[in-house]
Order: sequence, then structure tokens, then C-alpha cells
Amino acid sequence: MNLLMCPVCREQLKLTERTWRCDNQHSYDVAKQGYVNLHVVQHKHSKQPGDTPESVQARRTFLTAGHYAPLQQAVVSKIRQLRIENLLDIGCGEGYYTNAMQAEVMQCVGVDIAKNAVQVAAKLNKLVTWVVGTGAVLPVRDETIDLCTSLFSPIPQAEILRVLKPQAHLLVVTPAAQHLYAMREALFEEVQPHEPEKFVSQLSAEFNLVDEQLIQAPLHLNQEDLKALIAMTPYAYKAKPEKRLALEQQAQFEVNAAFQIYVFQKR
Repeated sequence: MNLLMCPVCREQLKLTERTWRCDNQHSYDVAKQGYVNLHVVQHKHSKQPGDTPESVQARRTFLTAGHYAPLQQAVVSKIRQLRIENLLDIGCGEGYYTNAMQAEVMQCVGVDIAKNAVQVAAKLNKLVTWVVGTGAVLPVRDETIDLCTSLFSPIPQAEILRVLKPQAHLLVVTPAAQHLYAMREALFEEVQPHEPEKFVSQLSAEFNLVDEQLIQAPLHLNQEDLKALIAMTPYAYKAKPEKRLALEQQAQFEVNAAFQIYVFQKR
């Protein structure tokens, strides 16, 4: 099944050789790295939306070291239990989680607004359909998806409802209350716990919560991995430069990562 939708006219896209084309003859070439750019100019609000190249590279460095492997494994386990065919990962970034998800499904689409992130992701796994696109208009056909995943990414609820099949699922991963608390204490004067449960109330009108799990991972970081962790988070530009510099000078740092996984079912 071709899952992709033309972002201009919303017709089905079909792949012929290395070009995606709809019946209205809008066409999108597959880039040499193996992704397709469906983020059309009329949907753009900035020249380079999404994560910066520095953030993408920091995330690749940190995740490749295996620090968030417990989360990756837990997400893969949830997907395996659901026994689904078509998966859409919204905000796939540089592909660490999407790459692992692909083995559990028949078709996997990874979408991110940051072209530089998708360029990196596309080198990981040729079996994933990698797409530059926006959550505001997901370039995916109506009611074709068994599971949408959003890991630390926005949740475009109306678009998710559109692309999900009836009774299909949404998996959300968000920071748990104490996620990276010690690091945030080092970077900011005041630190508030994260509030993951807000997503449950936000989605309650259209989704039932069917599963939840807290994943905790104690991190013992050397200086290089600590710098990468800071650089891949929004804290990199939110913290005062002197606070960030002081933390980056630590040779070793211990902090707990904590992730909240929610699985919802479309009503």
C-alpha cells in the first residue's frame, strides 16, 4: 500500500523508479540520500525549520552511545505487542528510534520537519520511507496508519486522527517528572518537574489511554557525552552561557533519565 499523500492536492502518491507522483502530476524526487521532501513552500514558516545541524549531530553522538537504549527497547516491545502493519513516526529526527521500530512492522514512515535530520536518518535504514514534512499537514493518506508514534515531538492531534485507522493507536513518549533533574538544576536557578500527565487530559476527548509505563535510566556520563546531551536539548540555548560552560567542564556527571510512555487508542 502506498501511504504517502501529495501535500499540494492531497491525492495518493505513487513511487515510480525514484519519483513520487500523484494523478495531478505533482512530483517529488527521492534524494540521493534516500528521502523525499514533501515539505512544500506554502507550509513553511522559516527557511530552516526544525533542529539545527549541531543539535542533530549531538543527538546522533549521544544516542549512538546507547544511553537511551532502555527507552528504545521499551518502545520496540510495545510495538511488538500491538502486532501492527503500518507505522508513522512523527518527529523522527535522526532516526534512532524509527530505525529500531521498522523491524516490527510491514511499512514504516518517518517524518520530520528538519531536512538535515532526515538526511542523517535516511542513511540508517533503507526500508523506512523517510520524509521531510510537517505535522501541520502530515503527508500521509487518510485512515491508513495502525500506529502513530511521537517521541519528544509535537502531537498534531487533528492530523493524527485523520491518518489513523478506526481503533488504531498513538504512542507518546515524553519526559517523566524527574527527567534529567540534576542537569537542569545545574543549568537553571529554578527547576520544575515535568508534567507528562498533561498529554492524557489533552487527548482524552478522542483517545482512550490503554497502557502506560515509566522507564528510568541512570546515566554515568563522561565529558563528551555530557556536552552532547546538553547540546541536543532545548536547555542548550535556554540556559545562561556561563551556567552551560560550567557544567560542560565537568569530567564526569551522573544524572537520571526518566521517560513516560503512553499508549492511546483512537475512539
